[in-house]
Amino acid sequence: MRRDDDPPWADAPLDYLTQLGQGPDDGFDPGAAALAFAALERPRAALGRYLAHLDALAGETAAFAPADIQARAAALAEVVHMSHGYTGDAQTYDDMQNASLIRVIDRKKGLPVALGILHMSIAHRLGWRMIGLGFPGHFLLCLEDEGQRLPLDPFDNAAVLTAPDMRRILKAVQGEHAELTAACYQPVSDRDVLLRLQNNIKLRRLRGGDIAGALKVAEAMAAFAPAIGDLHREIAMMHMRLENIGDAIRNFERYLALEPNESLRHKAAALLQELRNRLN
Repeated sequence: MRRDDDPPWADAPLDYLTQLGQGPDDGFDPGAAALAFAALERPRAALGRYLAHLDALAGETAAFAPADIQARAAALAEVVHMSHGYTGDAQTYDDMQNASLIRVIDRKKGLPVALGILHMSIAHRLGWRMIGLGFPGHFLLCLEDEGQRLPLDPFDNAAVLTAPDMRRILKAVQGEHAELTAACYQPVSDRDVLLRLQNNIKLRRLRGGDIAGALKVAEAMAAFAPAIGDLHREIAMMHMRLENIGDAIRNFERYLALEPNESLRHKAAALLQELRNRLN
């Protein structure tokens, strides 16, 4: 039974994600999208309560009246991490609960990207400009205002990062040979941030041998990002492994309609023909 404060899409979160998939890559509430993904695994969750929590976090942050970018970063750290106790889960990092925003809110801990989406959702409510960065191996945020940029680490209490801090994180992830490049500072779309979150779940399911579970995650990702051909290719390959030949064919066809690389198209076309032959 739905609560009166549940969002209109509570009974059909996949339809909501599909609707977002037809719109721009930015501008939607990242927190609501992450809750919709999480609701696919927890269909009876009281979504209104979780959205109300995001609203409350935004209200408490605004109460600090943060006028400049440094004060905004400090307010986020104070409210999210100090007052509400959110933290990065370094102890059970690979637990899939860390990538479900519902469980992150319940447990007050999660992956860097899940905690980052929490911050992005607060910023969305307050009209602040906050983006994800294309930093490899460890999700980082960037708060922007009037030409100023503050990189933040949502996994470390929203700590403001200097270039040496980011270099240290990069070396910890990629090895001592790694150095900061411009790509580490490149913004990524809100859609890409949500896909990064879901990719964590998909990969963990695949590593655990749960192909059907990974397929369900990938199909929701494709509904949310229908223009990404690689998702349809992955879905086709998973259907092949599950012997769902018709579904594999349909997804290879979608992939071919989106893939511009001729060499990759040729390989997919060969697999597609092989599958069609199996139906004859």
